[in-house]
Amino acid sequence: MSRLTLRLPETLHHKLVDVAKNEGVSLNQYIVYALTCQINTNYTVKKLSEENIQNQKESFNRLLQGLAKGDDSQINAVLSERELVVSEERLDSDLREQLLNKLQKLQ
Repeated sequence: MSRLTLRLPETLHHKLVDVAKNEGVSLNQYIVYALTCQINTNYTVKKLSEENIQNQKESFNRLLQGLAKGDDSQINAVLSERELVVSEERLDSDLREQLLNKLQKLQ
């Protein structure tokens, strides 16, 4: 278990104390709970809206059409602007394949 010294504004500290008391837990337990909830929401996969999916498909199709008409230098320029994403270390090929299958079923 790690220890962390944290400076809080008085008003925030009082609000946290009140919420922890109402929940029937210690201030430490409540802060750990709140931070855990916040971290977990950052790693939650959320389904995109149909409009967002359609916009991405249209954008991708426009990109493909543009690439088909371009020469090597234009293609390289477009590819150099794309967003590079690093694969999750824990995402092995089997898990990636399972996720892709689930995504295809959603379409």
